[in-house]
Amino acid sequence: MRENIKASIFDIFSFGYLLTLAFVTCYRPTEEQLLNIEIGAIVTLICFIVGWVLTFVLYKFNVKTLGLLIFEAAHKKALGNKKSFLKSFWGWHLQVLFWATFIVSIYVTEFSFDDLFYVKGLEGAQRIFVSLITPNFAILPQGLMAIFETVFMAFMSTVIAVPIAFVLSFVCAKNVMGKTMIGFSVYSVIRIFNNIVRSIEPLIWAIIFSVWVGIGPFAGMLALMITSVASLTKQYSEFIEGVSEGPIEGIQSTGANSLQVIWYAIVPQIVLPYISYTIYRWDINVRMATIIGLVGGGGIGTMLMNYQGQALWHEVGTLALLIVIVVWAMDTASAYIREAIK
Repeated sequence: MRENIKASIFDIFSFGYLLTLAFVTCYRPTEEQLLNIEIGAIVTLICFIVGWVLTFVLYKFNVKTLGLLIFEAAHKKALGNKKSFLKSFWGWHLQVLFWATFIVSIYVTEFSFDDLFYVKGLEGAQRIFVSLITPNFAILPQGLMAIFETVFMAFMSTVIAVPIAFVLSFVCAKNVMGKTMIGFSVYSVIRIFNNIVRSIEPLIWAIIFSVWVGIGPFAGMLALMITSVASLTKQYSEFIEGVSEGPIEGIQSTGANSLQVIWYAIVPQIVLPYISYTIYRWDINVRMATIIGLVGGGGIGTMLMNYQGQALWHEVGTLALLIVIVVWAMDTASAYIREAIK
């Protein structure tokens, strides 16, 4: 029943989406009409109602749609008729969705081979690229100090984020919290809050903290820390949701309470992926720290913004070289550590 509800919601949205695209393509509304919220809402609503009717008709005639294929129960998939991709309705449904989205993406991104191979544009890009690969090593001492600040900023933000995310990950795991109404409510609230935090770009958090605690590495560290908490919580909770049920049932059969089940049945299964992803997160934070420095987060990003704003491309090349070396070193070290803890 729940699978059918999920499938019908997916199909209604996919058909409504395709009908809305078809309407915009055929009718070609002006920019003024597109910006009119009332007209846009009415047209979208009509398209989704038609999508709902189409879904209802298809289900009535037992046509297997893409939604039914995705949300079909595992035992039904195993027993299902293996019809050819091109001879099934869901296959065409998937192809139309993909190609319609691809074509719209071309228009939205204004993809153009003329602009890509425009001679003057290529000459300008070549000039900057040549400057970048001929760095000015006179700024190397300042660059080294800034990159050290960036690495320590990323380390500090990761270290603070890990214990917070570790606790929150159990609250955000459906197989831990979804067994009672209160647990599911807490899970839903924390999950929504986590998604909101994760949706806000680190650049925005860096601006907020720059106003709060002042421009500098502390603001950058706080911005990285809050995004790391959200990201690690999501990743950790997915590890928990993917654990084997066997050890959990075994520990429960001994009369263990919830905390004992988590500690003895779940934690041993997730330790290695937790450590592996935490190291990878530190690696991500080093690269992200260079970006949030652009808005006052400190570290090498701030230097990069200053030189880029003055079009000093040789100096930018020096900083880019330092970033490449650090990212390469971090990547190599984390690969060895991940291999060692397997």
